[in-house]
Amino acid sequence: MTKNRYMIMKTRYFKLVTVCLLAVSLFASCLGDLDTLPLDDNELTGEMVYSTPEGYIGMIAKCYAALIQTGQKGGDGGDGDVSGIDEGYSGYTRALFYLQEACTDEIVFQSGGSKGVRAMLYLNWDASTEIVGYPYYRLFMTINYCNEFLRECTESKLQERGVYEALKDEYQYYCAEARFIRAYSYSMLCDLYGSTPFVDETMEVGDMPEQATREEIYNFVVSELEELTTLLKEPKKNEYARVDRVAAWFLLSRVYLNAETWVGKNEYTNAYKYAKKVITEGNYPLASDYRHIFLADNETCSEIIWPLVQDADYAQGSAGTNFLIKALMNGDMGNYIRIGVNGTWGNARVKTQLVDMFEEEDQTFVADDIWGNGKKDKRAQFFSISHTKETWVEGKEFQSDFNNGYACIKWRNVRKDGSELEPGGTKYSSVDYPMFRTADAYLMAAEAILRGAEGGSRTEALEYVNEIRDRAYMSGKYGNGVSGRISDSRLNLDFLLDERARELHMELVRRTDLIRFGKFTKGYNWDWKGSDNGVAGSYIGKDVDDKYNLFPIPQDEFTTNPNLTQNPDFLN
Repeated sequence: MTKNRYMIMKTRYFKLVTVCLLAVSLFASCLGDLDTLPLDDNELTGEMVYSTPEGYIGMIAKCYAALIQTGQKGGDGGDGDVSGIDEGYSGYTRALFYLQEACTDEIVFQSGGSKGVRAMLYLNWDASTEIVGYPYYRLFMTINYCNEFLRECTESKLQERGVYEALKDEYQYYCAEARFIRAYSYSMLCDLYGSTPFVDETMEVGDMPEQATREEIYNFVVSELEELTTLLKEPKKNEYARVDRVAAWFLLSRVYLNAETWVGKNEYTNAYKYAKKVITEGNYPLASDYRHIFLADNETCSEIIWPLVQDADYAQGSAGTNFLIKALMNGDMGNYIRIGVNGTWGNARVKTQLVDMFEEEDQTFVADDIWGNGKKDKRAQFFSISHTKETWVEGKEFQSDFNNGYACIKWRNVRKDGSELEPGGTKYSSVDYPMFRTADAYLMAAEAILRGAEGGSRTEALEYVNEIRDRAYMSGKYGNGVSGRISDSRLNLDFLLDERARELHMELVRRTDLIRFGKFTKGYNWDWKGSDNGVAGSYIGKDVDDKYNLFPIPQDEFTTNPNLTQNPDFLN
């Protein structure tokens, strides 16, 4: 697909989002304080939002946009989708970053300790930790948008409103996509919180949701996704940023891979089956250069299966790649590289464990090699000038010093040729966020094989891993770099866990990975894990209680829904 074609589709996406913002503003007040309740199916919604084909298109766009936007105005404009929580902090991908990355071996926030960020660093959160609830509310808000759309997007209602002829060729795909987004949202609730309320489009408005077990949520997700493998459009047949069957295969592989951790089921054969389909049938081949995946023109990147679209003009906010670039980088780096955005924060730094997963000669930044072309592993994108590798100062308590720890320059709001979108950078990012990408499927397939999946072989698993490493080292069919291939003797689960960090760091999967490998609470420690609130000398990590393998349901939920029971380990 040509770049012009991608840009046309991306422009159309933003037009749809604009429509959806106007539509949602008509019924945004229907979201009350309890965001797990279904949206009120009132006359205003039905007659005004859904009176035209554009209204329906706008609402399916809103189902997508809920995972990247935060409200009706953009740029944290004060008209947030979810009342009572910080609009900027609670943007879904940013909120998920705190829960999936900031409590792991990858990242430390040197400032921004409000909202519970320090609790993530030390692994000592509880049900009243504010930031713990942000993904919860965002996910249920998204589920409510999807449920409301599914209630309204039926053939009978389309006929009744006189829009059936205009939508007859697409509306069933819209419904399948809403179901996919809802299934993704429930998969993340299952992962993060375990047992949560459950609500779908059949629930009567006004009824209080009942709580489902973790296994019930898991079973729902699997059942939905298995159906969607035939209901979504075929690979590469949808518009840019709308999902197709490959997204369902990918998510099924991820869910099945975690089944043993979540519900005690061995589903590695299914995890392998769907990951292999992504690789062999998905038509989303690996990008020719790893670094191209994380740039402002990544809408042309071949391997991104599901992007969350961002744009400096039309999709502004403090979540997504805008957050990643601004938190991980700061102005001083602009003396050496083009960051592509202005107003950076630079308050997030990389932990030593992640840096040490790369060869020593690849760990530091070279001023006259800003893209790391001279490195063996091109994924080792750290900025080290004037920074210590350590995230601590010996003999001192945790302190907010942005020079403690290397910075991560994985994400840059510039084009492949290094040019900025505007001289001096834009205020917001235009880097689309890659929710799902094919490289992860390679690593999931390899892991499933090592865990005993039927039909796969060690030779196949090794080839999947080495394909990823060929691309990282720009060797083999990807270039003339030094080979990074490994031998069969090095291939084991510990190696795969580290390889996932090298390939997927800062991509919202690390906590889930560490839990699946049995390394999150015990058996592997990192900077400040289990620290006594950052006292001097406590930077050396230690084991923590296994209860932290799950997050508690936000305490505020229990004041509005008497049907809920807290995760048992957080009752006191």
